[in-house]
Amino acid sequence: MKFTEGYARLFQYLLPTPFTIALLLTVLTFFLALFFTPEAGTDLGSYSLDLLAAWEDGLWNNGLMVFAMQMMLMLVLGHVLALSKPVDRFISMMLGRIRSNGEAAMRVCLLTMLVAFFNWGLGLIFGAIFARKVAERAEKTGLSINYPLIGAAGYIGLMVWHGGLSGSSLAKVAEKGHLKDLMSGIYSSEQLGNLPEQLSFAETAFSNMNLYSCLMLLLLMPALFYWLGKQKPLQKFKLPEAQISSKEEEDSEVVGAERLDRSKVFAFAMGAVILFYAVYKSGSNEGSSLGFITPNFINFMLLGLAILFHGNFSSFLKAVDEAIGGAAGILIQFPLYFGIMGIMKGSGMVEMLSGFFVNISNETTFPIFTLFSAGLVNIFVPSGGGQWAVQGPIIVQASESLGLPLWKGVMALAYGDQLTNMLQPFWALPLLGITGLKAKEILPYTLIAMLVGFTIYLSALLFF
Repeated sequence: MKFTEGYARLFQYLLPTPFTIALLLTVLTFFLALFFTPEAGTDLGSYSLDLLAAWEDGLWNNGLMVFAMQMMLMLVLGHVLALSKPVDRFISMMLGRIRSNGEAAMRVCLLTMLVAFFNWGLGLIFGAIFARKVAERAEKTGLSINYPLIGAAGYIGLMVWHGGLSGSSLAKVAEKGHLKDLMSGIYSSEQLGNLPEQLSFAETAFSNMNLYSCLMLLLLMPALFYWLGKQKPLQKFKLPEAQISSKEEEDSEVVGAERLDRSKVFAFAMGAVILFYAVYKSGSNEGSSLGFITPNFINFMLLGLAILFHGNFSSFLKAVDEAIGGAAGILIQFPLYFGIMGIMKGSGMVEMLSGFFVNISNETTFPIFTLFSAGLVNIFVPSGGGQWAVQGPIIVQASESLGLPLWKGVMALAYGDQLTNMLQPFWALPLLGITGLKAKEILPYTLIAMLVGFTIYLSALLFF
């Protein structure tokens, strides 16, 4: 455990906040473009102004700002859903027959992965609440558990999320026209016309490769945590006060228009209408390509479920108030990543980097290089959406040059991004706050999980 304690301290010492990292990467990208991309004889003063203009255009790119809003809503609405009473009752029901530390770790791991495949925000908070409730039950019943192991099991959903329905890159390429918008300014009109209109979830999340990866994870990860639960010594622990605010309604008298806020009938009707139309829209979709699953469709479903599960608008809005803080990073960091992409597009760096990968890669090695590079970038850019904005154009151009299917490049990025979440504790902060654990306590177990996950993802990229 000394290694992981030292690693946690080193990570905190060497890396500033993700916002500061985004600014440092912006400065680095600017100077790399300034000194390596201008043609001979170009005036650096005027060229630097051109780069600043490209940066500003990227910062406020309309299409990418929509993307940022979509990702914020996915996180917030998933979090809101996790705070509802039906989800809380489901977790309590799942606690009913846990009789050992290994069984608790296995169950938390399995259910968290299943939920995170549907929505990463829901999976993150679900896993954290589940882990804490296991500890609360253990305190009441006298069951001996290894609480850090249970907490790590509640974080495993972040290693499957990007290959699921809320994966940032997967959801975005499923939108019609996104790939053409992404490559606008890099490709000619003729090249843009040759790009596919969209890559549906049937080609990405539900591809044979990803189904293999998910099946292997669902089999091996719970087994790993069960085995660790049997091997690791049980520890005494003391739970801190819960950081999950109560959603109980006040006993104060409801008067006037406030009755609408607390009306169960109105909330049920609105939630039911939203879900009805979502189901109707999915059923009326032509073909079986799952092309209807887009960020907007996912958020539409989450909105309807969240309203329905909370039972009234007052409870729903309280949960939104609690969940909104978790989206602060997306709100302030995404435009900076969009600005980096603007510099890379305007300067020609996308073509340079794509050419580099093409020169050192072949059909077999390029997805593997993408996996490694995405994992490395995720340490500094802990955001799947921001990472897609920066790496997406490179992957598209290199994949086309090598004659590789675009979906495989997208999945390789998703695998690398989610894999090093087990190394990068940024997204563990909500879980750590809810459970009262420290990063250095869960890292020994998430690092083991990362090694197992790496083997699975590497085999998927090699065999499919």
